[in-house]
Amino acid sequence: MDDARKPVTMTRRRVVMALPLLGAAQLAGAGVLPTAAPALQRSARALMGTRVDMAVASAGAGSQDIDRAMDAAWVEMERLSRMMTRYDETSVVSAITRAAGKHAVAVPPEMMAILRDAQALSVDTHGAFDITVGALRAWKFGEQAQLPDPALIEAERRLVGYRGLSLDARAGTAQLARAGMALDLGGIAKLPILSAGMQVLHAHGVDNALINGGGDVLLAGTHHGKPWRVGLRDPLAPERMLGVLALQGQTIVASSGDYERFFMAQGERQHHILDPATGRPTHGPHGISLLARDVSSVNGLGAAMMVLGGERAQALIQQRPLVQALIMRHDGSVWRTPGMATALQAA
Repeated sequence: MDDARKPVTMTRRRVVMALPLLGAAQLAGAGVLPTAAPALQRSARALMGTRVDMAVASAGAGSQDIDRAMDAAWVEMERLSRMMTRYDETSVVSAITRAAGKHAVAVPPEMMAILRDAQALSVDTHGAFDITVGALRAWKFGEQAQLPDPALIEAERRLVGYRGLSLDARAGTAQLARAGMALDLGGIAKLPILSAGMQVLHAHGVDNALINGGGDVLLAGTHHGKPWRVGLRDPLAPERMLGVLALQGQTIVASSGDYERFFMAQGERQHHILDPATGRPTHGPHGISLLARDVSSVNGLGAAMMVLGGERAQALIQQRPLVQALIMRHDGSVWRTPGMATALQAA
């Protein structure tokens, strides 16, 4: 039997590398002794293919006011998610994909900003980051039972190329050059969507909050006057903490890795971060966590570093002095920027 068609073992385990430590229950789940913590007002929903958690540390605001603020934040995040998903035929992303090779499609300003950021990162990383990997439809993580046919992967790979996406910022349109091309904003839309939710909270007078979207954590203010605590887990041994970050003020902890959605085949994790050059899962680091003060500094960067791997990923982050990083290399060793080494406390 051809190895590429052998049965594989599926796993639906969802591990997040960055884990907010908000109280006894989560601390115990992370393997840290529970401690008493002031109450937080919380809400959670399924969004963007993951669980999104919101926590507000109220400072005088009434619970009903906070509920209204959180409801408004959910409305905005859900609106943007519907716009930018490829899994909804009515989304703008789906409209661009259907029109590939035919005509341009009108794009809302919020999405145009993300598309332009994606194109800039593609240029900066020489194509390591590429939102046209949506053409790699043969990979269906979460429902797949075998490796795709290599010939199909290669045929779809030929449709990947960020230069085939044309943006007209003045007209507010986007167009894919060839039929069969497709967009996937999964690597670059989530952080701006979470950030939009945080902005809505702030507009409603909420200054101390946390939003966690599947291991991408946005923070504002403090946890009742103390730093928020975010643990970084070992993606190969989730029960083990690599360390804890104590953070306050506007802060982003963004994580990427081969541990999120994958199945096992040929003795390797076949995971959802695909290399645009090969059409197959990357073979670089197992996981990356980035620390910065704003979304624009890190958006899409983790996925690009997963593709680049090794020294090229380290070189990319060293060009960005405002971003700190932890990389779990393919061999299980850990590399940190000096700033991350300083910030990361023992668990």
